[in-house]
Amino acid sequence: MIKTGKEHLESLRDGRVVFIGDERIEDVTTHPAFRRAAKTVAGLYDLKHQRENREILTFQEENQTHSMWFLQAKNQDDLRKRMAAHKLIADQTCGMMGRSMDHVSSFVTGMSTNPSIFDTEKHKFSENILNYYKYMKENDIFATYAVLPPQAARNPEFYQKKNLPIPTLMVTGQDAEGVTISGMKMLATSAVFCNDIWIGNLLPLAPDQVKQAITCAVPCNSKGITMWMRQPISLNAENQFDAPLTWNMDETDVLVMCDNVKVPWEKVFVLDDAVLAREIYIKTPGHCYGNHQSNVRFWSKMELITGLASKVTQATGADQVPAVRETLGRLAALEATLSGIIHGQIEAAESWPEGFSTFNRRMMYAALNWCTENHSHIIDLLRELCGGGVFQMPASISVMHDKDLRKNFEEYFQTPQMNAPDRMKLFRLAWDVVGSEFAGRQQQYEKFYAGASFIIRNHSFREAPWEDLDGVVDNLMSKYDIPEPGIKEAAAE
Repeated sequence: MIKTGKEHLESLRDGRVVFIGDERIEDVTTHPAFRRAAKTVAGLYDLKHQRENREILTFQEENQTHSMWFLQAKNQDDLRKRMAAHKLIADQTCGMMGRSMDHVSSFVTGMSTNPSIFDTEKHKFSENILNYYKYMKENDIFATYAVLPPQAARNPEFYQKKNLPIPTLMVTGQDAEGVTISGMKMLATSAVFCNDIWIGNLLPLAPDQVKQAITCAVPCNSKGITMWMRQPISLNAENQFDAPLTWNMDETDVLVMCDNVKVPWEKVFVLDDAVLAREIYIKTPGHCYGNHQSNVRFWSKMELITGLASKVTQATGADQVPAVRETLGRLAALEATLSGIIHGQIEAAESWPEGFSTFNRRMMYAALNWCTENHSHIIDLLRELCGGGVFQMPASISVMHDKDLRKNFEEYFQTPQMNAPDRMKLFRLAWDVVGSEFAGRQQQYEKFYAGASFIIRNHSFREAPWEDLDGVVDNLMSKYDIPEPGIKEAAAE
């Protein structure tokens, strides 16, 4: 089945516990901090029901219709279908909502193509991952993940000295029905709009951290789960004209607190295995599927930034300046570069695991690294092109509601290229990309989207064919040797 937006909003009224400070939120679909972003999410669900989008966003399997991100790719055409679906979803928010419903579902779909990884001598969980994949697919589940320990928990000695429990999430008990977990996990972006939370470990665990080596899925309204929301950004927006992205695209970031949460065995995928807890992502296509989606999502953002740079310079006439055109050309080249890397992941696809096709992992990680390294610089290029224009606008478009103010605004804020309201609309959008609190969150989010830079580069190090690369050097050096003494080539030669 594929849910409608209305059905998804209804599924969020399930008794989940969300806090903004000490305020408990009773209904995230109606609260001022969340309702507009919730409507945006609902719109993404409704997109699949529009006739013109069905072929791109859905597929048929055993007379059932499913969202395209649950498609297990068997060939390059399937990979192309997945990419096209991700792009259409990302384009709806210009890449500003990173944890859309096609992200974590891609992780689970990729994992389901190599389920044997989940079977160990101690636990056989391959059926669990297959059944959870089937459950997500058949119910069009929107899941987020919380796969990092809280920063403070990375110094366990501090807590041991004070005789305090380490705050990171871990298994505190198990019985015939399942396991019990307690502690904190971060950072469950979009959790307030999700049905489930995937709990796991993307960072390596030490051998003695077996109790933290739990991977499972829990409904957002599970007894004992509370979601602690960062300060909502959307509350800063009085209208969409003045804050076009802030208005309805704050996907939220949440710290998940678990207090004796019971997880049934069928929703447990890794237990008491510190190595496997991380390897499930890289020994299956899960990490590749999920981060291909993030590559495509960033591509949509690049298109917005490049288009904004062009429109801002047109609004002032600066697009006629050769140096400005050079900057615009650079941005266009950067956007095309990312597009090429994304398409290359399909053209150089891997036949892995057996019977399936996967995006080229080296190229996917190269794109991930490219996005992390370049986002701040790209935003700075747009910031420079905006100049002081973003500060020269009135505090609010409400000036248009006063007859005298409107007359002055329309006369003095226009340029030969653009009237005053359209110019303000453009610069407000640019500000929401380069300078607002929403923009600041995006800046931090992109820098650490897939982890610290050294983690991302370690992925590239792991996937690089070092034997082949070293062989290029060895092969070249094998073609010459130490020359005999006194022998010189003729000058003509």
